[in-house]
Amino acid sequence: MPPLLDRPTLKRRLQGGNRFDLLVIGGGATGLGLALDAASRGLQVALLEARDFAEGTSSRSTKLVHGGVRYLAQGRLGLVREALHERATLLAQAPHLAQPLAFVMPGFARWEAPFYGLGLQAYDALAGSRSLGRTEWLSSARVRTLLPGVRHAGLHGGVRYWDAQFDDARLAITLARTAWQRGAAVLNHCAVTGLLHEAERITGVQAVDQIDGDTFTLTARCVVNATGVWVDAIRHLETPDATPMVSPSQGVHLVVDAGFLGGDHALLVPRTADGRVLFAVPWLGKVLLGTTDTPRNDLPIEPQPFEAEIDFILREAGRCLQRAPGREDVRSMWVGLRPLVKPEQGASGSTGALSREHAVRIAPSGLVTVTGGKWTTYRAMAADVLARCAHAALLPAAPSTAAPRWAGAPQHGTVPLSRAPGEHLYGNDITTLRALPGADHWLCPGLSEAMVRFAVRHEMARHLSDVLARRSRLLFLDAALAEQLAAPVAQIMGSELGRPVPDAQVEAFRALARQYQRRGAPR
Repeated sequence: MPPLLDRPTLKRRLQGGNRFDLLVIGGGATGLGLALDAASRGLQVALLEARDFAEGTSSRSTKLVHGGVRYLAQGRLGLVREALHERATLLAQAPHLAQPLAFVMPGFARWEAPFYGLGLQAYDALAGSRSLGRTEWLSSARVRTLLPGVRHAGLHGGVRYWDAQFDDARLAITLARTAWQRGAAVLNHCAVTGLLHEAERITGVQAVDQIDGDTFTLTARCVVNATGVWVDAIRHLETPDATPMVSPSQGVHLVVDAGFLGGDHALLVPRTADGRVLFAVPWLGKVLLGTTDTPRNDLPIEPQPFEAEIDFILREAGRCLQRAPGREDVRSMWVGLRPLVKPEQGASGSTGALSREHAVRIAPSGLVTVTGGKWTTYRAMAADVLARCAHAALLPAAPSTAAPRWAGAPQHGTVPLSRAPGEHLYGNDITTLRALPGADHWLCPGLSEAMVRFAVRHEMARHLSDVLARRSRLLFLDAALAEQLAAPVAQIMGSELGRPVPDAQVEAFRALARQYQRRGAPR
């Protein structure tokens, strides 16, 4: 297959009338990981994403690849061990997108550093040879050196431990590209509008291309619903009264300038005033503050933070930083909806009590639904789904080259993720970029004209937000600057697409960017 994504070619393959072994609905972490694993086993795979790859939850994470320190406190050692293995694998597979990150947990009570340090040493022990660095107790002076922005008053030392960080949306594009190179046909901006059946068994889907309005049908031996927090919408196409599988929770992140934290270490507050966890994480020249865990009943594509969530993050950040950030300091804010899995017989009212693990359910028609989980364990989720499908005779059993290798798991290799020669931290192919017009024309630091053209030609970007939110991360880092660049980026995209970007799309993106800013008095 060509090394770079080409949307017209992919669409023609999907319209070719072939019957696929596996059809995946959903192009987030779960769906893309599943498509890659299945294609690596030699299966004929198609994937449809209604919007852009990772446009939902999978581009709105805290950007951490982690084992789950809080799961350790809950005694869920198997889950932590699995995630720590997957952390090491991702760091090895995609060093241009994922790197080790040191965390400092400051102690503002004398008991905190000794208490939490012991737990983090157990975290190291579970990582074993995959540890990224040993846990260390720190003096107050050392904490202040590593976290220049930390509050000095009341500081009683701290603890340093290691996890990792990544760029979620860029990893999604890398998975899509690698799946394509392995033979999968993956298409964004293509929505499933109906399910096809024969003799009460699901045999495929009806779909519509959101870009040009083309409609077509796809048939497949097995259909997997991997739409994350929106899985119940697909399930209701088949069974309108199906009991909801997901209880959504939202996590809010606020972005401020790097000077509020200083240095290259992240800060973790393990227990805030109301018992939650707070992160302050350096990322792409800014600092992410968050996150929250708030139930909500609706499922908007672009959820907004509740005022109480904004106040909570700013207040708790002010308790541990020398300079308390205010609303006027927020460069961007975004919300991610978590697909927390309800128990089979109902759900509790607290999202904190629901499982962060994934769940796989197979309907009598054969429709497979997978949801839950987290980015760190996307490979393990894919392997589990395919094992369940094989057990139910929906797919042939085939050796995996992507299956996890922790104790008791099948001993197979891993799929190398696609990376062109010269590819840099943000995932672009420098050789190809230099050959494009505008290679030396920078729209802003980190985004050139050539990068916009690359996104349209080789990464299937079709909307302004595809470029400014996910191929680059500007909307997530500085929403005001992203708003300013809407028109010039639209002009470049139009020249690549051979048609102007509609004014309505430009205005819609500007409105979205203003939503991400949300400065001033509470509304």
